[in-house]
Amino acid sequence: MAKRQARFTPQEMEDDPRLLDQSPDLWSEEFGEVARGLLASAVRCFAANGFHATTTRDISAGVGLSPAALYVHFPSKELVLHEIMRIGHERALAHIQVPEVEAAGSAEDRLRLLMKRYTAWHARHHVAARVCQYELNALTPDHYDEIRELRRRTNEVFRTTVARGVADGTFTQVDVNRVVRGMLSLGIDLVRWYRLDGADSPDELGEFYAGLALRMVTETAPGREPGSESPTASGSESPTASGREPARSRKAASPKASSRNGRKESSPSVRGSDAS
Repeated sequence: MAKRQARFTPQEMEDDPRLLDQSPDLWSEEFGEVARGLLASAVRCFAANGFHATTTRDISAGVGLSPAALYVHFPSKELVLHEIMRIGHERALAHIQVPEVEAAGSAEDRLRLLMKRYTAWHARHHVAARVCQYELNALTPDHYDEIRELRRRTNEVFRTTVARGVADGTFTQVDVNRVVRGMLSLGIDLVRWYRLDGADSPDELGEFYAGLALRMVTETAPGREPGSESPTASGSESPTASGREPARSRKAASPKASSRNGRKESSPSVRGSDAS
């Protein structure tokens, strides 16, 4: 039992339903068969055990290869993580920047589609998305900055939609920054617990969260009079309230600072996940 509490082995992870999603489809267009297998194995390993507790041997063993096989396709373990992060964030952003959303006739319809698609994407790819959200500090400073920019652009899609709805009177005078942060948190947090064999399909969960997002901007918040101006609407904005990702020190994160007994503490374990 002590071993199981410490970490999963590649064999234990292979068929665990909590680690099954559609993430392997994300890199089907960019990599050869072996590299795709290594990325899929790395996603499972990073999601289950954390980046720092995962070895290149673990990743290679997940596809039946020798430990050295990974270096034929990726110069380092961090570059494997970077590819997962880059592709995951790019695909999530592309999924909400589609003509269907752009052509929505009203701010309400646009927000509904945005939230539904953003949520459904994270549900379908919840294992890779978990890695994308919880292993940021393992990136090099340059790679972190690259991913941070993709996250800023995603944030801006939501901010623009909500701000336009507030400006044209479709939405109430909400604090755009706080509301958008809440919406994005809804769509992202599901990666802790979601399973494809759970009660809700990705589209069903997307519809439900879209309804919650609309309630955030169409119901008057407690303590605020209808028509009163929000801090964001008046133009005041602090760097923290804007929802922007914090800049990181150029010094790379130390594995010792983020792990204990070889396992990253900040990364949620699939052992604590409940089915949806």
